[in-house]
Amino acid sequence: MQLNYPKVHTDKNKCVFVSFYINNKRYRLYSGKRIGYDINPNYHPLNERFAVGHLLAAKVYDYLTKGGKLEAYRSNLLLSGMLTDKECLKRALEVKYKGDYSDKYKRLLSGIYKAVTDNMQGENLTSKHLNNYLGKYSTGVSFNTIRRHLNVLINEAVKQGMSHNPMKEIKARKAKAILHKPFDDIKSVIEEIKVFNHNLHLCCLITYGCLLRPHREIRELCWADFSEDLTSINLSGHRNKSGRNR
Repeated sequence: MQLNYPKVHTDKNKCVFVSFYINNKRYRLYSGKRIGYDINPNYHPLNERFAVGHLLAAKVYDYLTKGGKLEAYRSNLLLSGMLTDKECLKRALEVKYKGDYSDKYKRLLSGIYKAVTDNMQGENLTSKHLNNYLGKYSTGVSFNTIRRHLNVLINEAVKQGMSHNPMKEIKARKAKAILHKPFDDIKSVIEEIKVFNHNLHLCCLITYGCLLRPHREIRELCWADFSEDLTSINLSGHRNKSGRNR
């Protein structure tokens, strides 16, 4: 990082600030709030502001040369220093929350984030922390499912600045495949479901006949989705898993 010693200036409103260059780009600070110091030259009388401004300049220079973290104003852009692993994970979660994902998926990622960060003893994330968390999932299917979601969060954390990826040391568990045999007599099965529950029977008919998924794609159907003669169903991309109009 290229850094010059901050200079003290006064703006048109007679407010004192310090300016400095990081990698040939100019930045300014009016107070020490963003670097953790309670220094504000403009809280002082006019004749004292320049002296306090020089104190702020010294603190800024000392803080940045020692690797202190400084983010851009009203932005997550990192100008100086390094983010901790917890901060990278938090940013990764925020990125996922802004994505076009279901509320259920976001809650799942939030729960994984909380469990992992609560398990961290320090600021650095290790494979030991992840193994301690994943160890509570006894079956291979559950282990691999949570591992996959955790991997998504950590990959995003790496993009946000985390210097390592502890997931590389954790391998997926081998799960025994289960053979699902098709029904031989579909008609009798559907008739039996009709006796059990009328609404479930309708869902099965739509699933079998229209290939819609038996969760939100069917549960959230409304009359506007059906054609006038009830021979077809139209769903927009945001209403189905594939993301395409069906």
